[in-house]
Amino acid sequence: MKILARISWAYATLIIFTGLTFSIIMYPIVPRPYARKIAAWFIRLSIFFSTTITGKEDPDAQMFLVNHQSDLDIGIIETITNKDITWVAKKALFEVPFFGLAMSMPEDIEVERESKTSLIKLLRAAKDRLKKKRVITMFPEGTRSRGAKMLPFKSGAKVIADQNKLKVQAIVLVETAKCYNIKRFYYVPRNIKVIFLDSFVANKDDPDWLHKLRETMQQVYNDALKEI
Repeated sequence: MKILARISWAYATLIIFTGLTFSIIMYPIVPRPYARKIAAWFIRLSIFFSTTITGKEDPDAQMFLVNHQSDLDIGIIETITNKDITWVAKKALFEVPFFGLAMSMPEDIEVERESKTSLIKLLRAAKDRLKKKRVITMFPEGTRSRGAKMLPFKSGAKVIADQNKLKVQAIVLVETAKCYNIKRFYYVPRNIKVIFLDSFVANKDDPDWLHKLRETMQQVYNDALKEI
């Protein structure tokens, strides 16, 4: 079984890199966001994962906050919404050959943690993307969690949302690491549960709203595990 999972991992990883290549080639040719959407659907259909969606996407949402377990998470989100997404990610990812190009070409936003200068750039970039009617999308944990417990949320999401009074919608992805784990050389096609939570307008007068949201998302995640 482990051998089969590793063979599947090699195939899935090849498909993912092929999809990224397609997106880079298509960016100058087709309007945004279609290059990334086409690539994401190519990956999804080629490696045979599916989704079951609970809740409804808010058509007026300006920010998505998503828990993060797998490198497959971006592709999942890109295939469940038609919105023009701009991803916020750490600067180091933009410096990775090939992958960084796939992020910089569609004007995703880079952030350098613990840098006041970077924070100013982040807010300017976010304002620019919002003017272009793009949806700012973040993994507020800042990195992949290794288990069912979500990591503490970084403050960047709150700063952007508060500054722009954004309508925020959280999305919970359930056990995506059990589908694709790049570090463990593991891939098994499966149905992935996606849960849209109710949206809300960020309120800077509530200093704890991001912490409360994490608790809510964690509870939704735990409840979803009980149903599997």
